[in-house]
Amino acid sequence: MNTAIPELTVRPLAGLPMFAAGQSIAQAICSVLAASGDGLRGGDICVIAQKIVSKSEGRTVDLAALTPGAAARDLAARTGREASMAQAILDESAEIMRPHAAAIIARHRTGHVLANAGIDASNVEGGEAGTVLLWPVDPDASARAIRRELQEASGVQVAVVIADSMGRAWRIGTVGTAIGCAGLTVLEDRRGRAVDLYGRTLQATVIAVADSVAAMAALAMGEGDEGTPVALVRGAARWISEEDGPGAASGLRPIEQDMFR
Repeated sequence: MNTAIPELTVRPLAGLPMFAAGQSIAQAICSVLAASGDGLRGGDICVIAQKIVSKSEGRTVDLAALTPGAAARDLAARTGREASMAQAILDESAEIMRPHAAAIIARHRTGHVLANAGIDASNVEGGEAGTVLLWPVDPDASARAIRRELQEASGVQVAVVIADSMGRAWRIGTVGTAIGCAGLTVLEDRRGRAVDLYGRTLQATVIAVADSVAAMAALAMGEGDEGTPVALVRGAARWISEEDGPGAASGLRPIEQDMFR
C-alpha cells in the first residue's frame, strides 16, 4: 500500500518590494511572513521568481550600451530583432539552436534551452527604453545562498527553487520551470523502486520534482501585475534534504542524449 502524500498548498506572498541590486530576498521573505503573523516552517519550499533574483544581483543591461558584432547583426537580420538584443542573446548563450522571427531558441550558458536566452524586459524598470534583465550568473548558487540566509534567519530547514516561465517543445504556452534549486530533490527516480497498481515494476518513471513544484507555484504567483514573485509551498517535505544537492542543472538532459538533432 502506498503511503499517502500530504496535501500540497501554495501561498503567494504579497507585500514584497520591487527589489534593487543588493537587496536581500531572504530578509524580505521573512519580513512579510512576520508581518502576516506567520513564519517559515520546517519543510517549506520558497519558490522565487527569477526576475527578483536577477534584480537583487544587479543583472540589468542597457541595450543601447552594447556594440553589436558581425554575428549579432547577422542574427538580427535573420530574425527581425534589434542588433543590440541579438548581441545580448549571443553574450548569454552557449549555442544558438533555432533562429526564428518568433523567438531565438538558445542554449543558455547554464545549459538550459529557452527563448532569447531568458532575456526579458517585462516587469523591468526602464524596459520600454531598452533596459533588459539577464538570468543570474549561476542560478543554483543563487538558490544555495538564499537558502542559507533563510535557514540562518528562521532556524528551520527549508528548500529554495528559482523559477522562470519557459516554453516547451511541441507545446503551446509557458510553464514555471526550476532554473535554480537548493535542498530539494530535482529528479525522483522510481525505476525499479516502485510498482504500478497491478504490481508491475516501473521501468521508465523519473519524476521532475523541482519543475513540478515550480509549475505549481507559478500558477499562484502569476505572470503580470500581481506583484507576488514568491510563493510558499507546503506539504512537500518528503522531497527536502539537509544537503543543498546538485541543483537544477542536474535535471538537464545531456547534449549527447538529445533526441531531436
